[in-house]
Amino acid sequence: MLDKKAFKSEVVIESPGRINLIGEHIDYNGGYVLPAAIDKKITLHFRKNNSNSCEIYSSNFKNSFTISLNKLEKSEVEWHNFILGVLFHIDVIKPNSVKGFDCIIESDLPLGSGISSSAALECGIAKGINELFDIGLSDLEIIKLSRDAEHTFVGTKCGIMDQFAVVKGEKDHLILLNCETLDYDLIEADFNPYVIVLLNSNVSHNLASSAYNVRRDECKKALVAIQKKNPKYQFLTEVPAQIVEEFKVILPEKIYNRALYVTQENQRTLKAVKYLKKKDLYSFGQCLYQSHHGLQNLYEVSCKELDFLVEHTKDLDYVLGARMIGGGFGGCTINIVYKYKVESLIKNISAAYEEHFNIKLSAIHTTISHGVKNI
Repeated sequence: MLDKKAFKSEVVIESPGRINLIGEHIDYNGGYVLPAAIDKKITLHFRKNNSNSCEIYSSNFKNSFTISLNKLEKSEVEWHNFILGVLFHIDVIKPNSVKGFDCIIESDLPLGSGISSSAALECGIAKGINELFDIGLSDLEIIKLSRDAEHTFVGTKCGIMDQFAVVKGEKDHLILLNCETLDYDLIEADFNPYVIVLLNSNVSHNLASSAYNVRRDECKKALVAIQKKNPKYQFLTEVPAQIVEEFKVILPEKIYNRALYVTQENQRTLKAVKYLKKKDLYSFGQCLYQSHHGLQNLYEVSCKELDFLVEHTKDLDYVLGARMIGGGFGGCTINIVYKYKVESLIKNISAAYEEHFNIKLSAIHTTISHGVKNI
């Protein structure tokens, strides 16, 4: 097992988690999202070991595993696959560029919280290896190969938003990303006198990963049906709501609801950005509540714990908006809270939540920070 005290790092990488203000489940539908990198991060220490194998130690899991670079195959241990997948896809782009190395991984990102510890790990590994061996990968190559690793080795058909935010994040800025073209604008994240608070439900339902892929397939079914009458639309997010509504009696109710949510959420994201630019924080917050309503009732990826946390804030005049973030079925809600009332919110909602579910709530204070970098 690697000894942190004796470990002499050649490269140290900080790789952040991410939040998405609005535009949930939109990235794989070709639309607009509004993510940002945050100050909670994974730190990865790298050194060459002059062999053909790699030893990886995780302080969170308190164990290590060894990788043979001659045999990059899926593991039965899920977290191993994030790393194996990245190594495999680097080798596809730059064959034989990776040599033996050791890596120690430390993290203050809570797993399963919906702030993308997976993308932070993938991009952190890719960035570190790129720096350690001077491979010459571009930011976009790191983003895409990290996403591909999740598709092929982990089995989650994610979009590109998480990896893009982790790599391209900038301090005090949100990213308005077009997930079809990868064009993006930086939007100043000025919420003063309000702050962003994450409330971690501390539940992680097993449905999350499988349901994510199911939702993606359901959206594809909706698009295929719509394209038969409207072939000009390449992505579900391009379809206007009034066109989707024409299919209410044609599509199965579940498929129709998925399509309606996607087109509404895409337009809601663009509307939210306009409110933010005008400093209309109240209207921005209402967009978050509307987003959660759609995720709960049309897209059906929420859960009773998340719904409770969002509902509890609606009568609080010092909370502008709240919604679930991430894939769903657990994890965090994001809340826009008046900065002098944060402790009141946490105290009151924690007590109510524990009384209702017998689960302790965790609050995560976070700020918008930089993307993955060599420190």
